[in-house]
Amino acid sequence: MANEVKTSKKKSTGRSRSEFLWGWAFILPTVIGLIVLNIIPIFQTIYQSMFKTGDFGKGNIFVGTQNYVKVFGDSEVWQSLLNTFKYAIVEVPFSIIIALVLAVLLNRKMKGRSTYRTIIFLPMVAAPAAVAMVWRWLFNSDFGLINNVFNTHVKWISNPKIAIFSIAIIGIWSIIGYNMVLFISGLQEIPHDYYEAAAIDGATGVKSFFHITVPLLSPTIFFVCVTRVIAGMQVFDLIFMVMEKSNPALAKTQSLVYLFYKYSFTNKNMGYGSTIVVLLLVIILIMTVFQMIAQKKWVFYN
Repeated sequence: MANEVKTSKKKSTGRSRSEFLWGWAFILPTVIGLIVLNIIPIFQTIYQSMFKTGDFGKGNIFVGTQNYVKVFGDSEVWQSLLNTFKYAIVEVPFSIIIALVLAVLLNRKMKGRSTYRTIIFLPMVAAPAAVAMVWRWLFNSDFGLINNVFNTHVKWISNPKIAIFSIAIIGIWSIIGYNMVLFISGLQEIPHDYYEAAAIDGATGVKSFFHITVPLLSPTIFFVCVTRVIAGMQVFDLIFMVMEKSNPALAKTQSLVYLFYKYSFTNKNMGYGSTIVVLLLVIILIMTVFQMIAQKKWVFYN
């Protein structure tokens, strides 16, 4: 009997060790990728932010916290931060709300449902350069389709007061399909029995949406909110491809990431560019922490 117990323990220990090794073997490539592509660059950026780039990109000079002092007194940085917030405030909630409504509508049985889903998701797989080119034509103040259809003469991307919101419209259009797919996958996990019981009790479709769909879909909504806020605060490609350097509205539309690109790769001031990125990292971390705290009050996990 004792020998059988010992043999069983050895088998259990061997199996646990094998599962441990195989588990690490599967996740090791991802862990290495995160360390090499994410974690190490973060520390390198923080280190670089304490230097002033030397002449011809060589011989960096250690300046300590001077770059950070300069950032907090730089009006261009604060204007870019304000531009970034304006973009995120428009793009994030509208892209989530519209995608959620579309997901609910296209989760029902209807003719051509797959076709509609594909059409809405297409902007997500389109080349960003092609998207920017098409929207620049749509927004053109002289011969753009939007102004011609509505018989107006609005300077959508050259008016400093509205240019950032025009960029946000492109962002909403581009990301709706991705958000919709995430919401549809979450909706398919909700048991249909809840809706049948609500219908028996006389609940309308709107009441079922707010009292069944939204609460049970809240974990997915929370995930989309967090990821969209992070992505919205990192907007760069749309601004870079839609706004020309000669555009008078560029100062009112450039984001923090765009400013980082300008200082690091155009002005060759890597140290100051790294400081701007560290500032953005801290802001995103603070916003994410607040979201994690707030989710305890409205996210319901089954």
